[in-house]
Amino acid sequence: MKIARFDDNRLGLVEGDQVKDVTAALDVLPRVGYPLPLHDPLIAHLDTVCAEIRRLAPSAPSLPLAGRTWLAPVANPGKIVAAPVNYQKHLDEAREQVEIHHNNQVIEIQKIGLFLKATSSLVGPSAGVAIEHLDRRNDHEAELVVIIGQGGRNITRANAMRHVAAYTSGLDMTVRGPEERSLRKSVDSYSVLGPWLVTADEIPHPDQMDFSLHVNGELRQRGDLADLIWNNAEIIAELSSLFELRQGDLIYTGTPAGVAAVRPGDRLEAGINGLGSIQLEIH
Repeated sequence: MKIARFDDNRLGLVEGDQVKDVTAALDVLPRVGYPLPLHDPLIAHLDTVCAEIRRLAPSAPSLPLAGRTWLAPVANPGKIVAAPVNYQKHLDEAREQVEIHHNNQVIEIQKIGLFLKATSSLVGPSAGVAIEHLDRRNDHEAELVVIIGQGGRNITRANAMRHVAAYTSGLDMTVRGPEERSLRKSVDSYSVLGPWLVTADEIPHPDQMDFSLHVNGELRQRGDLADLIWNNAEIIAELSSLFELRQGDLIYTGTPAGVAAVRPGDRLEAGINGLGSIQLEIH
């Protein structure tokens, strides 16, 4: 099932070139009060919401995909985690280009581990990316994003994929510089997600998809998820050995070679086979 958030916080079921407005399915979510939950309620109750979507879909109004405002399909992740240099060719280019490493040592993911991004950096494709620090290089990084559906600690690699609710496309935008990754990648609008999520049952081989990114129609990145250094299961196992994963947590799994600078006015398109395509403008 392809589920989107669009326009004025509507919930949609994407089918072909149409989106069905199934916002009423959100009525099955429990009401919450302060203190707010530390997870995303939609993802925590995704099975129940999907059942209600199926009930509503036959009579739900259909709208064309064109002209919609696409929001991040997960509204309230407790954490955004990302994997650095998780493709060998990207590790090589990061070490070769001073504009990327900025005289910092680029360490293998097996040694440096993963990093956190601020949840305030999350946007949907229609928001675009507002470039900060125009005096520095700002790069695009296209990635598969894993959405955690069942939380836990010390999850084994063998069981890790059972904890995944859905997948989507993402952009991990980056300001180059001497600061820690978590700071340079947490700028407002630098975590793009969407245009919709695809439930895990529709993606039987999440480590075998390919994807690409174009800037102004020019191919910049092409990747194959089979080339990940740490695959999805290994990332989930590593993270859960450090802290509890919760429903709706987002994991940006790494970008392939070809990262390059973007500037205001550029048009980006990044997509993963079967997951839809992020299309946005750099501001």
